Amino acid sequence: MKRIALTGLTLAAILAAGAAGYWAGHRGVPLPGLRTWLGAEGTSAASEPAGAGPVIYYRDPDGKPLYSEQPRATADGRPFSAVRASEDLSFDEPPAPSAQTAEAKAERKLLHYRNPMGLPDTSPVPKKDSMGMDYLPVYAGDGADGNVIKLSPGRIQRSGVRSEPVSRQIITRPIRVPGAVQLDERRVAVVATRSDAFIQEVAPVTTGDRVAKGDRLVRLYSPEIAVAGAQFLTDLNAAARGAPEGGARQRLENLGVPAEIVAEIERSRKVPITINWSAPRDGIVLERNVVEGMRAAAGDTLFRLADISTIWVNADVPESELAAVRIGAPVTVRLRGRPEAAFQGKVGLIYPQVAEATRTTKVRVELANPDGMLLPNMYADVEIGSGDGVPALTVPDSAVIDTGTRRIVILDRGEGRFEPREVKLGQHGDGRVAISDGVADGDRVVVSANFLIDAESNLKAALSGLNPPEVKP
Repeated sequence: MKRIALTGLTLAAILAAGAAGYWAGHRGVPLPGLRTWLGAEGTSAASEPAGAGPVIYYRDPDGKPLYSEQPRATADGRPFSAVRASEDLSFDEPPAPSAQTAEAKAERKLLHYRNPMGLPDTSPVPKKDSMGMDYLPVYAGDGADGNVIKLSPGRIQRSGVRSEPVSRQIITRPIRVPGAVQLDERRVAVVATRSDAFIQEVAPVTTGDRVAKGDRLVRLYSPEIAVAGAQFLTDLNAAARGAPEGGARQRLENLGVPAEIVAEIERSRKVPITINWSAPRDGIVLERNVVEGMRAAAGDTLFRLADISTIWVNADVPESELAAVRIGAPVTVRLRGRPEAAFQGKVGLIYPQVAEATRTTKVRVELANPDGMLLPNMYADVEIGSGDGVPALTVPDSAVIDTGTRRIVILDRGEGRFEPREVKLGQHGDGRVAISDGVADGDRVVVSANFLIDAESNLKAALSGLNPPEVKP
């Protein structure tokens, strides 16, 4: 009879699934109970041929660590080998240790015996558990692998363990925040007089109309401008007789009289009773505060104009995200009323203050608006690109286990060996996270079922902590 070599973890899985119910339906093995089947001495009561039981997975015919749940073939057309339940559970008797291996173990110091089921139970002397299985010896140096966890190919397949190589990429993470369209403060103009005046006539423009630079807005009469014009005409006549010119020209300029009006007085030698006041720039009329016949005091706003060919979008960025925003970062703006239209721009200014009520900071984006689609006070959805544009070592977000105090990844060392590694995280974005310390180029990290391996590592660490410092067999 071949003795059955069962690891503690494998036997635990069989017990959890119900050993009697599992084996009763395979190959007609009588199962009054697992202990009856094993026998009092732990021997097999049934002679089951190798490779019996259902197919649980398929493995590469060359022994490479490649597995599949379904039948498949290699690149050159050779089929994967089917692995049945008995083969995965290692029902063959383990090979006899060589003389060299036995001598090496004899030279090592025997520390203690551990429970074959993986339970936190050790013994200084050989013993059996409640099922009659021998406790396993633990020698000095068995923990040379440190935190490395070893799993069988079958368990890796059933657990869904999957790993990916660490890659060097540029991390970009869009910051999505609300924003509002605002006027470019540098493109707003006010039409006003610098002296008292009476409005003789108003051009047929209203709020919202577009005007061009030089278009007539109002015709007005100003006594102060008329007096300055008459003095300017006197200075011109005196200068024609050889007398020095006075300061009337400068006074007209100080009163804001357009240069073309001054040139007309100088040409015609006449002072107009009323003068035309024109638009100082292209734009739309934001305000019209003037009507015919009214008296306007010096400094009163007659019209308010704005050039909207270039517009601002002020985005409210939370204080926690502010560190990821930089001047010149790319920005995409979408209007909530027209989500299909996207405007591209860059961060032009980060305002040097945080709003106390909302804990946000305004970030200014300057956009071209040739079609006039962007209107002041419109709501917008702003997407700001973040990142420094430098490639960094990155892993998928699913590879990182965040315990709150530590960040861990599971390194795949190959041949079923896994090692937990504490890492330092960097920028997040695009479903990946940069690793500033803890991994290197060429490493592979587990991205699926890594919590199961981490739990296995914690169990191993707990068992190691139960080992007495000095145990004599």
